[in-house]
Formats: sequence, structure tokens, C-alpha cells
Amino acid sequence: MPEQLIWGMEVFFNGLMAGVLYALVALGFVLIFKASGIFNYAQGVMALFAALTLVGIMEGQVPFAHLINAIFGTEIHHFGWHVPGLLAILLTMVVMIALAWAVNQFIFRHLVNQEPIILFMATIGLAYFLEGVGDIMWGSDIKKLDVGLPQGINGPIDELTYNIFNYGFFIDNLDLVATLVAALLVIALVIFAQYSKQGRAMRAVADDHQAALSVGISLNFIWVMVWSLAGFVALVAGIMWGTKSGVQFSLSLIALKALPVLMLGGFTSIPGAIVGGLIIGVGEKLFEFAVGPMVGGATENWFAYVLALLFLVFRPQGLFGEKIIERV
Repeated sequence: MPEQLIWGMEVFFNGLMAGVLYALVALGFVLIFKASGIFNYAQGVMALFAALTLVGIMEGQVPFAHLINAIFGTEIHHFGWHVPGLLAILLTMVVMIALAWAVNQFIFRHLVNQEPIILFMATIGLAYFLEGVGDIMWGSDIKKLDVGLPQGINGPIDELTYNIFNYGFFIDNLDLVATLVAALLVIALVIFAQYSKQGRAMRAVADDHQAALSVGISLNFIWVMVWSLAGFVALVAGIMWGTKSGVQFSLSLIALKALPVLMLGGFTSIPGAIVGGLIIGVGEKLFEFAVGPMVGGATENWFAYVLALLFLVFRPQGLFGEKIIERV
């Protein structure tokens, strides 16, 4: 078998793994848009905030330590203990639920039936607010995140491919874990959205706030629930990305790569987020492998957006999105 084809196969599988990580971020966007019609610009920052909080809790870091020290002239930074990974994840989830309650209580509860652009602008403000709070609360230095997930090359896959192709494929164990987690998340979220009472109420709220209120659906409860779910998805994405590349403020930019994923998969489709992520991940890796050397490389920076632009022109609702028809 030609070497180029073997290398292309390795690139293809690594593209699938990268696409899963993109899809994890896109899932948060889909959840909130599906339930409230809000495009949550802050989803990437929520992943960053969740990862920062997780590291801070695990390391026993004192929240707002720099601010406290500046005001009182103290030199406190840590409590002196370390929290196990699983317990820290549970505590971080409690923080994300509290954040969901605060977002609804102080922002979106006052914006019922406002124009979509107003809601979108509110999420932009929320994004910059959370980024600033995360900086003050936990500091801006790059942090290492280790919750015990396996990392490094997968030995069995390397050995198997070497025996078949005389060339071992480099597949990261962390990417395999992310794929499994993403698959379980999608299955759980689809079942929840389609078959649970809360899932049906969530879709009703997205269609019409006032109509949902008129049949006894609590708008506050649904929005807190949805933002909590989005916070959980953000935490999972933050763990995967933070473990892979460290917890740093550039982590919030992964939301920008999730936008093409949403345009391909559709803003209202949970499975579409996964399919869109896989298409973007595989597409950008193979394009870089095949075409990158001929055009100077760095095609991964723009390939996803060009592909998304083509979808916007020919199929704006995405592969699995709902086509909206308004009759006047």
C-alpha cells in the first residue's frame, strides 16, 4: 500500500478525534439555542471558566486570592489541601449550576420575549464578564489539568497498524476517551430531549415563551435547567481541552471553531453537532495533508469557515437543522 495512502488514513482518524472535541463545545450551543432560541456566545468562556474552577478546586487555591492580598496586604494563595479529581468535578458542577441560576436570575429572567439580537448581545456581555471573573478568581497563568484521564499514544492501535501496514498510527488515548464521552453525551441528551417531560417543555419554551407560560411551564426552571446542562457540557469540554493543551485563556477561542460545526450540523440538532464536528475535523486535517503543502500550509485556520460559508449559501439550516418557514 502506498505510503501517502497510509499517512492519509492516520490523518483521517486523527481528524475524527479532533472533530469530537469540536463537537463537545458545539453541544452547549445547541442545547441553549434549542431551548431558548438564544445563541450563547459565552459557551466557549463557560468551558474556560469550568476548567479554571476545576483546577482551582483540585489544587486548593483560594478564590480571589490576588484581590484579597491586594486589599488586606496578606500573602494567602492556597488552603493547604488537594481535592481528588472526581470530587472536584462534582464541586465544579455545583458551581456551574449556581452560575446557571445567577445567569437566569439576573439576566435572562428580565429579557423574556425580547428580540434575538438583544439576547445575543447579553451573552456577549456575559462572556466578557465571565472571562474577567475567571481571571480575578483563579489567576491568568497557564495551569496543568490532570483528572486521571489516559494520555499518550495508544499501544494496541499502534501495534495493530504496524503489523498491518508496517507503520504505527499515532492515536491519542485522550482522544479515544473524548470520543466515548461524546457518544454517551449525545445518546443521553437525545433521549432526554425527545422522551422526557422536561425535554418536551424545553422545546415548547424555544417555540414560544408566552405559549409555554400559558400552559403552566416554568420558564425560570427550564432556563436554569438548560444552562446547567450547557454548563455540564462546557465542563466536559473544558476537561478534555484543558487536559490536552493546558488551561489557559485562549481556551475560550474554541467557541470560534464550534461555529462552523453548528452551521454544518444545524443549530437545533444534537446529533448534528457531532456529525458537523466530525466533518470539520476530518475535512481540515485531510485538506491540510493533501493541499496544505501546495499553498504554504496553515489551511486549518480557514478551511472550516470556507466550508461553513458554502453551507450558508446552499443549505443555511445545516444538514440536520429545521427549515423555518414563516407565513405572512
